[in-house]
Amino acid sequence: MDPIDRGGSSTRWSELFAGGRLSIVLVLAGGTLLYAMNMYFTAALMPTIVEDIGGARYYAWVIIGFVLAAMIGTTFVDRSLDLYGARICYILAFAVFGIGATANALSASIDLLIFARVAQGLGGGFLAGLGYAVIRTVMPERLWARATGITASMWGMGTLLGPLTGGLFAEFDAWRWAYAAVAAAAALLIFVARRALPRRSETAHDGQRRPIPIASLAVLVLAAMSISLSSFADTRLLTLTTIAGGLLLLVLFVFVEQRVTTTLLPAATYERTSPLKWIYLTAAFVCAGVMIENFIPLFAQNLGELTPLLAGILGAALSAGWVYVQMLIVAVEDPAKRRLAMRAGPVLLAAGLAAYGMLQSHDPAMPSIVLWFVVLFIAGVGTGIAYPFLSVAAMSSSPDPREGRKAAAGLATTQTIAFAVTSSLAGSFMALGGDDLLASARYLIFGIAGITALGIVAAHLATRQRPTVSR
Repeated sequence: MDPIDRGGSSTRWSELFAGGRLSIVLVLAGGTLLYAMNMYFTAALMPTIVEDIGGARYYAWVIIGFVLAAMIGTTFVDRSLDLYGARICYILAFAVFGIGATANALSASIDLLIFARVAQGLGGGFLAGLGYAVIRTVMPERLWARATGITASMWGMGTLLGPLTGGLFAEFDAWRWAYAAVAAAAALLIFVARRALPRRSETAHDGQRRPIPIASLAVLVLAAMSISLSSFADTRLLTLTTIAGGLLLLVLFVFVEQRVTTTLLPAATYERTSPLKWIYLTAAFVCAGVMIENFIPLFAQNLGELTPLLAGILGAALSAGWVYVQMLIVAVEDPAKRRLAMRAGPVLLAAGLAAYGMLQSHDPAMPSIVLWFVVLFIAGVGTGIAYPFLSVAAMSSSPDPREGRKAAAGLATTQTIAFAVTSSLAGSFMALGGDDLLASARYLIFGIAGITALGIVAAHLATRQRPTVSR
């Protein structure tokens, strides 16, 4: 069956929280929120951390180490669920994440902080993958879209709450207490997971220890590291060379995946007739747009001369559009309307970001600043209307529960790759403007808008009608 056509009868939000499912939703949403917040939480804390323990030279590695480790963490989701089931996997993920947060709080040097962030990233990537994979095994199919909407909206909430809470702790020079609070939240969610989740999932298989796709994983990590290192290059030629090397390694990753028996992504990803590859690519291009939120406050304060508070509110505009519309769109169950949403999402996202780039100027008038908010909100709407149905399409890509769950977990891997690649490219885009912040802003915004525009083509290919296959 076409994965996009798999809908259920009309459902209500109350069904998602009935029958003991509220605690399950808390675990799924809480795990994703902890991970998403920490993508932005630490950025707000880092100036205070460096002032306290030093290590400004290794500033970027605190972020890069987390993202690369998270990418690795997502790869263990499917295999771990097979062996241990949802409950133990979530307990393990929260425990690793919490231990990493505790180590952050106790770090006396930047080296220890980076090591702790790697541990936190492993647990966070595991949580991100579980948030999608477990939906298929603990929720009835008719609730997949709503459960995915809740889980995916936590990414938007993370971009809203991460900088806010991080900045609040930094204001009082309490960065260690910030990580202690994160560790406490992880411990609380361990307790909820123990009570809410089944000990064994219906797709768990004793004794079936499938090997880890080491070849694919090694190439993927090298690709992400190569692109990440581009932001440290001293010359434009070296920057471009490093990026090109990373992109070639991504191509090599696909080549390796097609030729090994143990793959990182589901085998269907590489089948000519399967839409899964286009679903993943659409999701990756949509996620790329989110990374621009790291720079909006910078442009707002230095170009628009907004106060830090107003700049922060502007920076939340994209996430606000994402979260708001996503809670509304998941009620749509008509397959044709879902396909339309998936196609329209990248269009709105790319158009909103392009408009934001064109509106950049020195000392803009208030109407222009208001338009900044409007077009960023529209860009967020594009993300919000597409992502839930991309997630459901991935989950529904195979009638085999194991393959469907693996496809859902692959979304988190794809998402993390998109974050790592785009955040690294962003630094290179900014460098093209040199000392001219306006030029740097335009290079960055138009560059990311161009990446998200590729999602228009991918979404069209992902939503083409295909013959129905009987189950």
